[in-house]
Amino acid sequence: MSSKMKYTKGERLNIHSNSKIRLEFHGARLTSDGGLLAYRELDEALGLFESASAVMNDRRTGRNIQHNITNLLRQSVYSRLAGYEDVNDAQRLSADPVMRAITGKKKNAASINTIGRFETKVLTLKENLASLSKINGSWIQKAMEKTPHHRVILYMDSSESPVHGEQEDSAYNGHFGCNCYHPLFCFHQYGDCEGAMLRSGNVHSADRWKDLLEPIIRRYEDKRIRKYFRGDAAFAKPDIYEYLEEKGLLYAIRLPANDILFDEIQHLLIRPVGRPSRKPIIRFHDLMYQAASWQKRRRVVAKVE
Repeated sequence: MSSKMKYTKGERLNIHSNSKIRLEFHGARLTSDGGLLAYRELDEALGLFESASAVMNDRRTGRNIQHNITNLLRQSVYSRLAGYEDVNDAQRLSADPVMRAITGKKKNAASINTIGRFETKVLTLKENLASLSKINGSWIQKAMEKTPHHRVILYMDSSESPVHGEQEDSAYNGHFGCNCYHPLFCFHQYGDCEGAMLRSGNVHSADRWKDLLEPIIRRYEDKRIRKYFRGDAAFAKPDIYEYLEEKGLLYAIRLPANDILFDEIQHLLIRPVGRPSRKPIIRFHDLMYQAASWQKRRRVVAKVE
């Protein structure tokens, strides 16, 4: 240690080269997750977790229950927001000052054993899985009530969630080239997740689309707003078209290319005579089209660039 520095009075470190600088070590008062406090403020403003204990089933019967369902769910969600994917960091987070503030604990938040039991035994109950979906729906409604809007655009798509073991229902997916789950998501135009569904890794991208979409559309049935749906070519299915039309949603779903559609826009594919323009030439063309599996003709819009 330099002769210019020495320990004084407990854990304080004085620097003699500059007496205005003082170093103190308070590990229990330090955090790298201060940004979670902004989420906690939003939580408080919207009352996001108020209904958690009312809709979730808690089968714990012991008298020495120190952490209620609301705080356990809050700790689980906030840990993910901070980037902790599992409960391996729960022991350290239980003493973190921000996590203690978030859960309203003067001492420690839930330990690794407590939060582990909550996520593997309490959250996995069938009735609680359904409640989690309801809670997410209520969060979306509260946020949308405070967001001026005259329309809602729902966008559905799938993604991959790679696994590194033999987790139940995980499977190899040739498109993504890995062992994974193949979850399905639905977002609206403001970026909030309207719903999510965990599925086996080898299912089609549109598998169980109705199970996910129907509760979401039901939330907006009584709203006097315009409703739209967007999807990629995986959702180009007659039963999806018919369902959306029945529910009064306008939709834009990408169609897989085929020779018939190319023939319809052949006149647009000819490059203009002369020197190419500096900017891309973009043309649109719409037509009425009926595939063999459709019950009626539908409008198709082609974009040629």
